[in-house]
Amino acid sequence: MQLSLEELAGCLDTHPDIVLRWIRQGRIPVKRRQDICVFNPEVLEKWAAVNHVSFTPPEKKTRPLLEEKPSGLARAIEKGGIYYDIPGETVSDVLRSAVERMESVAGRRLKDLLLEKLLDRENMMSTGIGSGAAVPHPRSPVRHEADGQPEEQMAVCFLSSPVDWQAVDNKPVFVLFIIVAPTAREHLHLLSRISYCMRDNAFRDLIAGRPDPEDLFAAVSGYDSRLDAGTA
Repeated sequence: MQLSLEELAGCLDTHPDIVLRWIRQGRIPVKRRQDICVFNPEVLEKWAAVNHVSFTPPEKKTRPLLEEKPSGLARAIEKGGIYYDIPGETVSDVLRSAVERMESVAGRRLKDLLLEKLLDRENMMSTGIGSGAAVPHPRSPVRHEADGQPEEQMAVCFLSSPVDWQAVDNKPVFVLFIIVAPTAREHLHLLSRISYCMRDNAFRDLIAGRPDPEDLFAAVSGYDSRLDAGTA
């Protein structure tokens, strides 16, 4: 079977950069031919089970025929918010502090549910993608019968001090990009966009400097425009 790197990452419920690193290290039964990943679905499913990695075959990832275009990165961050000085010495402490600060996730029950899902995802596999960043996200949509479901969003959280996140490059994490999305398509869309940004040295330098919201919005809006125009 052949899939793009982003599509395969969606099936594995992880970030494209993590999948790419696995391929380069020979840790996953996948071959890469330019932008296409080639693999045997049965072999990959067995590998995922042994390594406690989620794997959903692409034929089971359904999507409506008519679907609105997902939000750009800037719009998602506008909804999720930008937060500074998130305290905590462990992954769980940091996530708990971050969720408490997320203004777009209203209500005690919804916050508790989001935190539970984020911790479950980290227990399965670290979301640390390298270069001091992590992309925490639930494996399934966050929805509470009484409190509803948060909108598609990304919260950017700068930590008070770096934390060991067991990232792929073993570097401590200083910034989180927390993704909350109601559908797999929107989730993968935001993963793909932040992945694109993090591959750019200029963006990594910007993030390392803990930019003001205005500077961060200006930068991600520029990446959105390039991606939307197909010039990236």
